[in-house]
Amino acid sequence: MAKIKKTISTLGIIGILTFILFIVTAQAQKPIDCLLCQSMTMKTIVASGDLTIMGFESMGIVLDNTESKFFDNSTVHFVGLMKIDKGKVTGSMFGKYLDPSGDFYVIEVSQVGTETDWKFIYGTGKFTGITGAGKSIRFTKGKPVSPGTSQVCSKITGTYELKK
Repeated sequence: MAKIKKTISTLGIIGILTFILFIVTAQAQKPIDCLLCQSMTMKTIVASGDLTIMGFESMGIVLDNTESKFFDNSTVHFVGLMKIDKGKVTGSMFGKYLDPSGDFYVIEVSQVGTETDWKFIYGTGKFTGITGAGKSIRFTKGKPVSPGTSQVCSKITGTYELKK
């Protein structure tokens, strides 16, 4: 009987510590809810049969929907490659986000079909040691203002954590 009570007590303590650790971890991660609007210039590298490969460069600005406005008014510069092979879209991109303070962070983006995933890979100043990831969903695309361009807005969601 004493052994059962000891086991139950041990499991209870482990459960409480796990719960506390979960709360601390959950509080450390902060939400990301932003809009990114940008204009891009695209260059077709290959357009043959079922294969199209394009390089692109884009620039834009972030509007942060969270109360903290932590990412608000960051300007953005992206470069990337997109491949359409037999109708299947894949892509790889890198984006530099420049904060009004001059600090910046870099994200890596991977696209498969309509799914776009991103993660932080580098940061300076207040973004030093930033970690986190999320998703991007394009919600609007205007008529190209000139040939070889595209103007889009995307909703960016995810979480981030800053190095303590």
